[in-house]
Parts: sequence; structure tokens; C-alpha cells
Amino acid sequence: MSTERSPADLVQHQASRGFWLRTLHQWHWISSAVCLIGMLLFAATGITLNHAAKIEGTPQVSNRQLELPPPLLQALATQEDGNAPLPARVADWLARELDLAIGGRTAEWSPQEVYLSLPGPGSDAWLSIDRETGAVEFERTRRGWVSYFNDLHKGRNAGAGWGWFIDLFAVACLVFCITGLFLLHLHARQRRMTWPLVGLGLLVPLLIALLLIH
Repeated sequence: MSTERSPADLVQHQASRGFWLRTLHQWHWISSAVCLIGMLLFAATGITLNHAAKIEGTPQVSNRQLELPPPLLQALATQEDGNAPLPARVADWLARELDLAIGGRTAEWSPQEVYLSLPGPGSDAWLSIDRETGAVEFERTRRGWVSYFNDLHKGRNAGAGWGWFIDLFAVACLVFCITGLFLLHLHARQRRMTWPLVGLGLLVPLLIALLLIH
């Protein structure tokens, strides 16, 4: 039985292959453009995270003391102990005086003080308010730009918006890689080293994980 394709079948096959090539190339270049900057950022911070102990700078600590105005101090008297945001007026005043974003962050309330943790990428901060005297103490530790970008890489204390960006960026990377895999499949006949190189990309990390990670 002959396995040769008829001219019509060959034309149809070439048309189908051309359609998939165009479609995959389009999705491949669009996804690569969307995730290019993110991939550069995550690749660079992968290196800095791997050598964080060698390249992180000296933390810079700043401390400030303020006194809450009496009308704002009275706003703290009605709050019960537990976890709750600061009253809006108090949060707005502190944000102006200390040049920081408080928003609706949850504070820890006790009979003696209100404690608010304010971590961020590349920094840690906290403030406490004495509920009797209105004394405010604020301390911030900045660990530099390398630590800032490292925390962005990990999504540490970067907020919900950055978390959504990481998810969408991951989807774009998946599209980029999957379309690249299909393009490799379509071009593999003309490029004999395609699958050996793909296999090498799998084999090297697998052997390292099995033999060198304990």
C-alpha cells in the first residue's frame, strides 16, 4: 500500500504547518516582549539572592519620636484591645509626619500601647504609640537596593498588586516557553541538536538535584 501523499494532501499539510508556525511565532514574540523586563529582573535577582550574604549592604537604621496631639490621642481611648486598624485621623496624621503609607494596616492594641508593623521590600519598620501619653516612636531599617529587588523577586512584603503582577508574569513566561517548545518541535527536523539540547536542559538540573543536594 502506498504511503505517498497526494499533491492535495501536501498542500493542505503545508498550509496547516504554515498556520501553526505563524500563530506560534506571534504568541511567542508577544509573550517574550511582555515578560522581557521581568525575566531580566528575576534572572538578575536570582544571582543576587544566590550570593546575598556577599553583596548585601549595611542596614541603615533611622529612628524618630513624636507626640500625638491630644484630640488624636482621645481617638485611641475608645478602641478595645486586640487587632484593628488605626483610626483614619490618626493614620493620616502619622502618614504626613513620618512620610509613610499606613492605609488600613492592622495594628496590635494593648492597654498600654498600639503597635504597628510596617514591613516593605528591602526594609522593615514599626511604630508604637503610648496610649496614656501619646508618645510615638518610629523606627525604619533600610537594607539597600539589592535587598529591595531581592524582596520583589520573592514577593516579600510587596503588596497585593505586586502579587498579581508575579502571577500574570508567570503566565506570560509559560506561554513563552510552551510556544517555544512547539516551535522546537516544528523545526526539529532541520535542527538535529534540538532534542539533545532540550534533554540536556532537563538532565543537568536533575543530576544536580539528585547527586549534589542533600
